[in-house]
Amino acid sequence: MTGLTFTVEPNAQPVSAQDRATLLENPGFGKVFTDHMVVIRYTEGTGWHDAKVTARGPISLDPSAAVLHYAQEIFEGMKAYKLADGATALFRPQANARRFNASADRMAMPQLPEELFLESVRQLVAIDKDWIPAAEGGALYLRPFMFASEAFLGVRPAHEYLYMVIASSVGAYFKGGAKAVSIWVSEDYTRAAPGGTGAAKCGGNYAASLIAQKQAIEKGCDQVAFLDAAEKKWIEELGGMNLFFVFADGTMKTPPLTGTILPGITRDAILTLARDQGLTVSEAPYSFADWRRDAESGALVETFACGTAAVVTPVGTVRSAGGDFTIGTGGPGQTTQRMHTALTAIQRGTAPDAHDWVLRL
Repeated sequence: MTGLTFTVEPNAQPVSAQDRATLLENPGFGKVFTDHMVVIRYTEGTGWHDAKVTARGPISLDPSAAVLHYAQEIFEGMKAYKLADGATALFRPQANARRFNASADRMAMPQLPEELFLESVRQLVAIDKDWIPAAEGGALYLRPFMFASEAFLGVRPAHEYLYMVIASSVGAYFKGGAKAVSIWVSEDYTRAAPGGTGAAKCGGNYAASLIAQKQAIEKGCDQVAFLDAAEKKWIEELGGMNLFFVFADGTMKTPPLTGTILPGITRDAILTLARDQGLTVSEAPYSFADWRRDAESGALVETFACGTAAVVTPVGTVRSAGGDFTIGTGGPGQTTQRMHTALTAIQRGTAPDAHDWVLRL
């Protein structure tokens, strides 16, 4: 039990059904937002309190709010789906709740009880479920987040926090569907270092990646891949997705979770699904030099990225200051497509859910 009762304050001026339908025809990603949001407050000595579902709107913050100066902030990303039978469901939300608390620990923030996390998401999906696009691949992207709201200047963990959940109607993350993306390998910037915040889902990690992502776009690429901070040798992850490598002998590999890589929930699901299908999958270091050599020799036949937003995305071309190389045929590979099909079928309720990953609402 959450121990808190949610006060529900319906939006007095919701978007009309006609306008909502127009918005959902082509929502893109992260641009169309629903009518409501969840807000829960935390005060040291009192704990979590004042839980409500209310009209989505601006946040009033003191200019000295701790988050603006010391960046105590974490978030999660998850989706609500329409199942084949018309019901609404979440995919592995318990894993999001656990990861949220792991991030909170790393950022010296209070933990949110897992059931309260789950209930906050249930509440928002229940009131805004009509915002889930009907088009294939449509979903309601949910963004739970927490930040230090206490008004003070001083380097210490804050005593007051706001936890919120907002929702965005989304289509495909990459326009054009399953075409392979191009990757720029950054050798100038690193995303995280041992002992840092790489395994936490905090905004600072993403802010640090933006200059490299900007560089990737300038080089004509869709995404950036980061190497490790210590040796600048080992492949780690993209700016917002984990990587998998598929070899001609039928094996798969993904970089290990050593504290510098975000433990992706989609990543974990793919590891399980691949093993269910009889594939040999290892979590082991893989160098940039080996990636190039194996692609050029044909030993490596596919690379794909994965994450909540993009699900499974094939990588076709890799570029760097040292030159370019192509993965396989340069397009989506069979294993990549199989992983995408298997995962989305479970999420949409069109395939058996052997691991109890889908939570019907």
